[in-house]
Amino acid sequence: QVQLVESGGGLVQPGGSLRLSCAVSVRFFNAYAMGWYRQAPGKQRELVATITPLRDINYSDSVKGRFTISRDNAKNTVYLQMNSLNPEDTAVYYCNRALTNAKWDWGQGTQVTVSS
Repeated sequence: QVQLVESGGGLVQPGGSLRLSCAVSVRFFNAYAMGWYRQAPGKQRELVATITPLRDINYSDSVKGRFTISRDNAKNTVYLQMNSLNPEDTAVYYCNRALTNAKWDWGQGTQVTVSS
């Protein structure tokens, strides 16, 4: 059973920054493409950033230039550095596999709230 544990969310003012972490309990973590997803109230979950095993990276248009995804394979962890946050970024953020429909069970996510 793969466990995904997201952390690092919180309340931040517009223009602020947060760094999210996701610890993944899986063997051969380095073999998986990983993604950060978010779900705002009343909206569907959306993919905002992906990183492949070879560290090819893609972002959704809504976060490009502001968010940075990275991974530390030695720690089985994927990160999301979020800068220039705005209220539209308010959501619960999750990590999971990317580039596949074979997702692991979702973790609890971490709440990000951008508000003055």
